[in-house]
Amino acid sequence: MRVLVTGGAGYIGSHTVVELLASGHELVILDNLANSSPLAVEAVRRITKRDVPLVRGDVTDGDCLDTVFGGADFDAVIHFAALKAVGESVADPLRYFRNNVAGTATLLDRMAAHDVKAIVFSSSAAVYGDPASVPIAEDEPTRPASPYARSKAMAEDLLRDLHAADSAWRISVLRYFNAVGAHPSGHLGEDPMGTPPNLLPYVAQVAMGQRDCVPVFGDDYATADGTGVRDYLHVCDLARGHLLALEYLAAGPRFALHNLGTGRGSSVYDVIHAFERACGRALPTRIVGRRPGDVVVSIADPRRANADLDWQPVHDLDDCCRDMWRWCQAHPNGFGG
Repeated sequence: MRVLVTGGAGYIGSHTVVELLASGHELVILDNLANSSPLAVEAVRRITKRDVPLVRGDVTDGDCLDTVFGGADFDAVIHFAALKAVGESVADPLRYFRNNVAGTATLLDRMAAHDVKAIVFSSSAAVYGDPASVPIAEDEPTRPASPYARSKAMAEDLLRDLHAADSAWRISVLRYFNAVGAHPSGHLGEDPMGTPPNLLPYVAQVAMGQRDCVPVFGDDYATADGTGVRDYLHVCDLARGHLLALEYLAAGPRFALHNLGTGRGSSVYDVIHAFERACGRALPTRIVGRRPGDVVVSIADPRRANADLDWQPVHDLDDCCRDMWRWCQAHPNGFGG
């Protein structure tokens, strides 16, 4: 297939591009590079030995989208382009709704205008909020607790309503749990800008000596060690899920919703200890107060993806940390060096 990948220079997007190119698909990446680097695309080319065009542009720009769609006969879109920091979304909700919701609406409008009616959408387990039970299945009610999470839930609703209005659409919504790790080559990984909003990149920066200690946001939760529990999924397993979702849509029009997670929970301390095993030394920690909006436990029930997509994650938390440590050692300043 010929596929447009929005946000394809980002962390999850670039790893997915590697999977797609390795499977023979023809791609164009559209990215505004606000939270990504063109060097990620260079790394993709180095890993795959294939060229992939990068167009610098924004999904909120209808004219830009018309130019991109007019330049190639696309079969489908994989839509990653979104802002994703919970804290930032609380401070600047308009920016999140403008980019994540209005941007998705603009993209879908221009897709329809160019008769491209297949999309894999990057959503998030954040839409579940604090779930009533775990593991979390796709029929769990959504309770988004931040502007970021609400922007993803609203975009899902938009896609669901679009399919109800026009059943010719082929739509896959993938709700990610916690993507971590890096490509095993060491050429491609996560390069957060500023203070990492997620645990594992912060732990990695402490291991690199770039930060003093790992803050533990609450150690008094009702969990085995008192810290929050999450479902950590290797980014390469997540990337393969997008390839399989794209193939699933090829069977015909549908609206599909799948969790992508391991079904296993790891606490904050589990993650820290796994990274200590990867880097070979103890890491300092500091207990701080709970963060508003943090859920206690979030673990996927991935059985629907296992059955429908024939998808199974193959990496564990130690694999994630080893691959991330390899990336960090090769790129101590991210793609900057």
